Amino acid sequence: MPLKIYNTFTGMKEEFVPITPGKAKMYVCGVTVYDDCHIGHARANVAFDVVYRYLLYSGYEVEYVRNYTDIDDKIINRANREGVAFNVISERYIKSFDEDMARLNTEIPTYQPKATEHISEIIKLVETLIERGAAYHEGNDVYFSVENFKNYLQLSKRNLEEMRAGARIEVDERKRNPMDFTLWKGAKPGEPSWDSPWGKGRPGWHIECSAMGMKILGETFDIHGGGKDLIFPHHENEIAQSEAATGKQFVRYWMHNGFVNINSEKMSKSLGNFFTVRDVLKRYDSEVLRFFLLSAHYRSPIDFSDQNLADAGAGLERIYKALALADEIIEKNSSTAPVDINHNSLTKNEAELYEKIINLENRFKEAMDDDFNAALAIAHIFDLIRSLNKLLVEKPTENTLPLLSNLKESLARLAKVLGVINSVPIDYLKRIQLRKTTELSISAEEIEQLVAERAAARKERNFKRSDEIRDFLAEKGIEIFDSPKGSSWRVK
Repeated sequence: MPLKIYNTFTGMKEEFVPITPGKAKMYVCGVTVYDDCHIGHARANVAFDVVYRYLLYSGYEVEYVRNYTDIDDKIINRANREGVAFNVISERYIKSFDEDMARLNTEIPTYQPKATEHISEIIKLVETLIERGAAYHEGNDVYFSVENFKNYLQLSKRNLEEMRAGARIEVDERKRNPMDFTLWKGAKPGEPSWDSPWGKGRPGWHIECSAMGMKILGETFDIHGGGKDLIFPHHENEIAQSEAATGKQFVRYWMHNGFVNINSEKMSKSLGNFFTVRDVLKRYDSEVLRFFLLSAHYRSPIDFSDQNLADAGAGLERIYKALALADEIIEKNSSTAPVDINHNSLTKNEAELYEKIINLENRFKEAMDDDFNAALAIAHIFDLIRSLNKLLVEKPTENTLPLLSNLKESLARLAKVLGVINSVPIDYLKRIQLRKTTELSISAEEIEQLVAERAAARKERNFKRSDEIRDFLAEKGIEIFDSPKGSSWRVK
């Protein structure tokens, strides 16, 4: 099955045929760096990180560009409030964004350009648009003329006449059409600015992505991505200014990820349901957050709630517990070198697991080739883990070690594409256990002490004291498990 991508421009899934065979060029709109990034940013960046990883896995040589908008009204306003230079703000939040993305295990893109590093390319592009009659300047400002671009609004499927009729009266009466957008802003007193043929000023928001994208990837490239909120006006305006300047198709495949809702309501600062990545990672493990963000298809909305995060965490924990048990069996039998699977002696559960292992990669690829359906790919992994758990309760046979070795190898290769299940299982479980205990009114050390005391009481047949300790820990949210090897505990 060939890779198919849902193209927002055509409204259809299309076979991915890159401009240059074997190479994929992808641009994803980055953040405006004036504050810590929120979970909407996390959703977009995790989604396109998986796209990047899967293209690499599929054998493509990938150039991945993700920009920083490091000059903008919001950055200037924050700098003025704090009494610092604009680049103090932008550099602070570039660093914050990079740290958040590292915690979410996103790969570093091939290029991470900044708008302020490409002023000359931006000015050259604006000059070209003026020369071609697609833009005009009034004073120190330059505007793009939407009426001179016949394909305007084809991406967002809107109607220019209806939009113009419904437009509010513009404060800026210098525009020839209320829908015209700014390419270059004349500088106001005290604002950062750069010299240009139209006087001192700075770039508009839309022009920077066209200039940087075309400089790095060429006048036409394969994939352009971002959140659905960028379809209009940002991506619509990118198409208009880029194609008006070059006369060529700007992008072959437009990809857009769905919104994050908070308890079924759209995330919004005005509604008070706005969460930064840093807020969330104080309460949840970073791998749980990434796993949750992949639990729905990237184009679908996803509902962020404590229950849904807890469900994602529980699912990830089930996977790691099964893998930890598998590791324990492998370690216990480490003196026995894995041999080839004896197909004639497979038990029913071994045969089922073997079938899941050999088909896992094909099922994974089918899911991902269907517009990067990571949620379905994860469902196939859960199916594999269910079969693994059936095997783990059986007495090991000659086939156990080779089956477990094959499973771990296949799962690690595919999980890497998703950027999850990348911890040593026992380390992950300890990390989660520690995080859970910090939320309790009792420390891990106290729990261990009481479990040891209970073990001693059981040995002395003091079952009254043993039961008291068990009941006390149960009230604190701690479960005790007894086995011939001793007692263990976990947070409920």
